[in-house]
Amino acid sequence: MTDALHTSALKSLPLLARGKVRDNYAVGDDRILMVASDRISAFDVIMGEPIPGKGRLLTQLSLWWFEQLGPRGLNICPIHLTGEAPESVVSAEEVGQIEGRSMLVQRLKPIPVEAVVRGYLAGSGWKEYQESRSVCGVPLPEGLQNASKLPEPIYTPAAKAAVGEHDENITYERTVEMVGADIAAQIRDKAIALYKAAAEIALKKGIIIADTKFEFGLDKNGAVVLMDEVLTPDSSRYWPADQYAVGSNPPSFDKQFLRDWLETAKVNGQPWDKAPPAPRLPREVIEKTAAKYQEALTRLLG
Repeated sequence: MTDALHTSALKSLPLLARGKVRDNYAVGDDRILMVASDRISAFDVIMGEPIPGKGRLLTQLSLWWFEQLGPRGLNICPIHLTGEAPESVVSAEEVGQIEGRSMLVQRLKPIPVEAVVRGYLAGSGWKEYQESRSVCGVPLPEGLQNASKLPEPIYTPAAKAAVGEHDENITYERTVEMVGADIAAQIRDKAIALYKAAAEIALKKGIIIADTKFEFGLDKNGAVVLMDEVLTPDSSRYWPADQYAVGSNPPSFDKQFLRDWLETAKVNGQPWDKAPPAPRLPREVIEKTAAKYQEALTRLLG
């Protein structure tokens, strides 16, 4: 636990924002230092206890996926990495806080849409399908089961919410109203292409990516750029291919273990109402959650 970083505290750079996991600092007016803490959130509430190693793991995975899918790999989409060492923009005594858990990226204008792509029926999508034979307004064929692979991946965007609030599923038409037809089509098409390529890569490593979300921004020339984290267990539903069976929830390499524990957790003797403050996480839950993240990294990167 001693190595865990719940909240960074850099003095050499101005803090721009703290998200659920990342602390963002301004580097001049054209770059951002993104520091992945070991914080973990569930049901949009940040837990009081960090998960040791999580921030470094998320950063390592994101960098690996950027390498696979960006200009040095399949070149599906421009990416926000500058290629510069994050350690070069902080003071010497602050390097320990950011080493291995940070990315130095272009400062973009964020597009306020979560680009969600689903390749399998799971979670809230499965619940909705049972009621309406559709997911987020996208009609699907009869006869699908829990965890069924969809005939084709579907795009189900969400509007980004403030920290502590729930992202809201929206229609594609709503994204057109929000960002214009051209940008809406670009992020949809890029997100589906990124998902398809990543799903193929992961399957060769024994992992099914059931669904994921991407975030995009606009650079100073108005080009759409992939940003934030990509294809981590925080932004994706990872399943072990060798334990996958249609009709049941496969075990997942993400915070599902934590969510399941929280469903039965109590605060002051009462079932937790999914509002802050969160229940205190016992050591066993912290260690098992950390192990789930580590297993995803090991399967993908060896």
